[in-house]
Amino acid sequence: MEYAYRQATEADVQALTDIYNAAVIKGGSSADTTPRTVEQRRDWLESHRSPYAVFVTEAVDGDGGRTIVGFSALSVFYDRAGYDGVTDLAYYIAPDWQGRGVGTFTLRSLLDEARKRGMRKACGIIFADNAGSIALMHRFGFTQFGLMPAAATDSTGTMRDMSYWYLDL
Repeated sequence: MEYAYRQATEADVQALTDIYNAAVIKGGSSADTTPRTVEQRRDWLESHRSPYAVFVTEAVDGDGGRTIVGFSALSVFYDRAGYDGVTDLAYYIAPDWQGRGVGTFTLRSLLDEARKRGMRKACGIIFADNAGSIALMHRFGFTQFGLMPAAATDSTGTMRDMSYWYLDL
């Protein structure tokens, strides 16, 4: 399967909402405990001002048709000028597309975007038992720099440890 990567637009808000809410409902990858509305996702998308941005990953079929199968974001790490150049990463893959290389393609593309946008460090904050995301952190050379026990609850009511990762870009 071929994948494509591009910056998200207003037309993508429903797909962003659907993919994110599937992760929220399943639990294990978001500290949101209830699904988000389309309007909340639209506001989130609009809050990403350059050099930060939201992107979609699309599967491209043999006829050139495209289906959004994931999204990712470069977000403000900490809102103080001294942290400029450090970005918080996020990525979510549609349930039916997990385990098919979409996460690897998406994270590679996201890191390329971070470098193009002049970022010097990328940080990922991940539930410590999220094996798929932890594997991606290792694959791309991230270093774990912290673990916060019992830090966040997900939609299932499970209290989860948070792991903190960084990569020098």
